[in-house]
Amino acid sequence: DHRDLHSFPTRRSSDLTALAMFVSVGAGAQTVYDATNIASKDLSGTARFVGMGGAMGALGGDISTIGTNPAGIGIYRSNDIVASFGYSMTDVESKYGGQTFNMGKNRWNFDNAGVVFSTKVGNVTSLRYVNFAFNYQRVKSFNRNMTMAGDLNGYSQTYQMAAMSDRITPEIWKSSNPFNADDIGWLSALGWEGHLINPSITTDKTPYPMKDADGHPVVDENGKPLYEDYNFYTSILGDGDYPYLREFRSRESGGVNQFDFNVSFNFNDRFYLGLTIGAYDVDYNKYTLYDEDFRTGNGEPTGSGYILESFNKVSGAGFDFKLGAILRPFEDSPLRLGFAIHTPTFYNLTWSTSARLVSDLYQGDKVVSTTVDSFDYLNNGDLKQEYQMNTPWTYNLSLGYTVGTQLALGAEYEYKDYSTTKFYYSDGDKMEWQSNESKLCLKGVNTFRIGAEYKVIPQFALRAGYNYSSSAFKKDAIKALPIESINTDTDYANLKSLSNYTLGIGYRGSAFYADLAYKYSVQKGDFYPFDSSQDGEVGLTAAKLTNTRSQVILSLGMRF
Repeated sequence: DHRDLHSFPTRRSSDLTALAMFVSVGAGAQTVYDATNIASKDLSGTARFVGMGGAMGALGGDISTIGTNPAGIGIYRSNDIVASFGYSMTDVESKYGGQTFNMGKNRWNFDNAGVVFSTKVGNVTSLRYVNFAFNYQRVKSFNRNMTMAGDLNGYSQTYQMAAMSDRITPEIWKSSNPFNADDIGWLSALGWEGHLINPSITTDKTPYPMKDADGHPVVDENGKPLYEDYNFYTSILGDGDYPYLREFRSRESGGVNQFDFNVSFNFNDRFYLGLTIGAYDVDYNKYTLYDEDFRTGNGEPTGSGYILESFNKVSGAGFDFKLGAILRPFEDSPLRLGFAIHTPTFYNLTWSTSARLVSDLYQGDKVVSTTVDSFDYLNNGDLKQEYQMNTPWTYNLSLGYTVGTQLALGAEYEYKDYSTTKFYYSDGDKMEWQSNESKLCLKGVNTFRIGAEYKVIPQFALRAGYNYSSSAFKKDAIKALPIESINTDTDYANLKSLSNYTLGIGYRGSAFYADLAYKYSVQKGDFYPFDSSQDGEVGLTAAKLTNTRSQVILSLGMRF
């Protein structure tokens, strides 16, 4: 149970269900923000690889190239075993309404462990070496904390609850468990059960055109459109009330582990070919707390408000294939050209969620408190959804050049189009809403990497690197939720470009070697605690995020 972050008193409902909670096909859980978080990768690996900014796709000879350009393993002419350890310091700064908030998180990491077996075929045949390799690498860390608070400029999360409840009839509320119904989203259920939304006093019964699951109009046998009544909902907030965010807090943890298996070939010491089969393990946990206070027009608390806590977990596994080549086009030149292509990672994932809302509403001369806990409606269990996700294809071009035995230079360009991210239900049917949101919110990401290594003496080297990745999010991206969504973490951040700055040193003995690297990452973004979009325009002022991470990596290895 991933709700061990807090302990809650248990309140049992009279309509407990005995379901082993796997959500029905109609409910949407995943968002493109979670998908992009899982599909993107950190700059990680051995200290030598990180110290050179990861720009080693054409240079090869480092086990971390197994995951960027598999042909890099073909450069090896001896066996190799290596392990890497690190310590990271993550900080999230948010600026909102003239206030600045900081939250940090430090932890030790086991970043990498791998082995290369190099087999010499001979000097006469075109095929000189056949190499095999295995590598474990922590390619993504989710460990970060964040907080903010402030004036919501007249917008309230309860407005989103009300908007997502439109078209829910009184009969639907009465006939079903709201936390296990295809027609009711969890934000709607929390708002309704917590008395934060109400049917509009002037309920509009204007006919509304019916649509099928694909959004096409529903017609009768004569081809005439069919209509249904439309039910509007409004927030409990009165005309004179003003929403204020007392606190938003999130905690994320876990990561993505990558296990790569490689075979590579060396032809005439000029052409190298490699294939990597990758296996992935995903463990992503997210907890959010949203505390909204209702105030009067002059800023005085009314005594009403609510706290919404959301618990989410994504777990599962995936696989992909990577094919790469390195070519030394001129026999008398050390110039190397690298090419690599990665298939999408084909994930099978399980999304688990639960939520708890406590509302305090001032009525008359007293405050009435209501607790709504999804556990009570789902027999003390999480609601789970199994689904599939395909990440984008990856295309990689690289250059490598060496000057004598002292200087090595590397450069890379990589492209991933996140708008092609696709979602499928466990039975293989496409998730139309989520896949369409990828096209609406995401775009292609360009990544540039450069790195250099200079050997002061044969045993001692200095390294430096830099890489830049453009934003995966379009400027007008929002975290839109379908009306039946079981998401209750409404927050999202449109992250901008990412920069990594690296330095490193290394020692090479006759067999043993040691490398040390330092990496500093910085990425800014616009954060919103919920979707306040009106007619395509985001009305809520964004909090300005700055995510930074400092990491020290030590690699110890032996070649034999």
